[in-house]
Amino acid sequence: MLPSPFTTALAVLCACAAAVSAADAADLAVRSTGADWYTGASQQAVDDSWAVAVDGSTSVTSNSSAFGSVTVTAAPNGSPTRDGLRVRVDAIAGTYSYPGRSVATRVTGYQEEGALQAGYEWVWKDAALAGYIGFNVRSNQLSVPDPGNPVVGTGVGLKVAGNFYATPSDRTMVSAYGSYSTKFNAYYSRMRVGYMVADGVYIGPEALFLGDDFFRQYRIGAHLTGVRFGPVQMSVAAGYVRDRIQGSGYYSSVEARSTF
Repeated sequence: MLPSPFTTALAVLCACAAAVSAADAADLAVRSTGADWYTGASQQAVDDSWAVAVDGSTSVTSNSSAFGSVTVTAAPNGSPTRDGLRVRVDAIAGTYSYPGRSVATRVTGYQEEGALQAGYEWVWKDAALAGYIGFNVRSNQLSVPDPGNPVVGTGVGLKVAGNFYATPSDRTMVSAYGSYSTKFNAYYSRMRVGYMVADGVYIGPEALFLGDDFFRQYRIGAHLTGVRFGPVQMSVAAGYVRDRIQGSGYYSSVEARSTF
């Protein structure tokens, strides 16, 4: 059993909130209009000096799963703050365990995935919408053979994804992301809304739905988004998880973005 992520996430949330309060006065002095599509953080002017964004995330549940991912997004034909083509590369890896009903023992799974996608993003003053299509290679291996789990082996699938971000008002944000792969019928979606509690920093609820041909899961929690540590933007979240195989538990996640 993994350490409780809920307690850890609460500590992280408190620490981040304290850091935001300490840095808020300095941040207010240098930020004015505009909005960053990822965190909603205000900016003094449109920043089109970067061409590549790197996003990293980790997620842990008390239901014995831990995953990490890295996503690299590039705008090959122009500024990422304007409409245009996008290229995205994803890498995901993690481990999980569950009671194997068909084998009368606990089964540990190991998952790795890589994806390459191309798409287009539309950017407005207060919103951005992007769609992607490509392929992914996914590998699922088990510690012991489990006839009750059909999600085993390595293969290639068609993958589509989309993300949306908007600031409907001066103090609110909404974001949504979803993806689907024909390999194992794997899907993932997340929706967030937030209210600005400090300059460029939002807090609010989130909901996630994910699964494949073997498991189904949903998560309901809260997030703190838009915390900055130098050039890195951070987001933390924690909440309740319900899994078809494992039952109820808790989850926590940490995300970071940097641009080049």
